[in-house]
Amino acid sequence: MGLSGGNFLINRFLDFPVVVRYFADLSQVASERLDQLQDPELSIEQAMTDYKRLGYSDNWINQRLKSIEIRKDLTDEWKKRGLQEGVQFATLTDIIYQTWADKTAKEYKQFKGLKKENLRDNMTNKELVLNMLAELSTKEISEVTDLETFNDHINVAQQGGQIARNARLELEAKTGKNVISPLNAKDGIMLKKDNGEEN
Repeated sequence: MGLSGGNFLINRFLDFPVVVRYFADLSQVASERLDQLQDPELSIEQAMTDYKRLGYSDNWINQRLKSIEIRKDLTDEWKKRGLQEGVQFATLTDIIYQTWADKTAKEYKQFKGLKKENLRDNMTNKELVLNMLAELSTKEISEVTDLETFNDHINVAQQGGQIARNARLELEAKTGKNVISPLNAKDGIMLKKDNGEEN
């Protein structure tokens, strides 16, 4: 068959409408991703569109996008302090969750019935706000503290989480309602649609 026979087969293969459509779609996605790299605002708009398509409310989407910004500020602070992504970030994140929500990330995901889904994408507005408060407080305390060891970072993560914990406990005492909810995105969206309310 030789090289020319191989080219003939490739050309015949590319004549199939499904293949042509597939490569056109792939080219479109690649083009959009390149556009997003040049203009990050497009990524934000895409995230908003994706969250809306999944049924999230505008209020929740705005909270979630803000939480992404706050999380990035915190991880930037950790990187600036020489901490490593992976185990160190995960350890400090667990400490923050454990302190304000009484659950590690794994326990929190189990409580919400999640497997591989993103925990923050499955938090209610109240949970997102308190998690943002914990992460923002941790970053702010870190910026003004002389941190020499990883234990120092653990202490700061506990302090930041404690600020959100205090707010959670006060809110729960005044409302008589638990802030930490087993609702996940699927349950919350279905509840919102059934009752016409926001989570």
